[in-house]
Amino acid sequence: MTVSAHDIAAELRDRLPGLPVKKLHKLLYYCQGHHLATFDRPLFGERIDAWDMGPVVSSLWRDERRGHAPPPRRQLGEAELNTIGYVISRYGNLTGTDLENLTHGEPPWRLADSSRRPGESVTIRQDWIKEFFRTAGAPRQQDDETVLDTADVRAWLADAAMDERGMHEDSVEALRARLVTGV
Repeated sequence: MTVSAHDIAAELRDRLPGLPVKKLHKLLYYCQGHHLATFDRPLFGERIDAWDMGPVVSSLWRDERRGHAPPPRRQLGEAELNTIGYVISRYGNLTGTDLENLTHGEPPWRLADSSRRPGESVTIRQDWIKEFFRTAGAPRQQDDETVLDTADVRAWLADAAMDERGMHEDSVEALRARLVTGV
């Protein structure tokens, strides 16, 4: 059963009290990606869009921005809880900006962003997300236990070239290589 992004967001907030909005939406993207790749089905039904600051679950963002009450919370199964736990253990120490920088280097966001004008949004197709998390975005044996750290990500990005929007141009492959080697 596919649950709502509201349900996943509530669980993320339970586990990470004070979770900022930007970080929440990037964690939702990573949850969706890892779940799609592992179980061949979406974790939640809402679409993910490419915004200026990376992936966002637009309907959730709008509902919360407008103060709409969330739908009744549904019980999450073991698979859903395991996906959330994995994502938190892997990405939970990063800031929203760190996660934004990572997602901006990944093919799903880049593909959607290529047809997006600044300030607008474009849907990030689920097949792009699934393909990325099954291949380049999949955890490798050696980095399965590695926890991403904000200081490391910032150090990796410090010498990366900046594009015209002031964003770092660094490939995900380069970041992953640095993660594995510690350089």
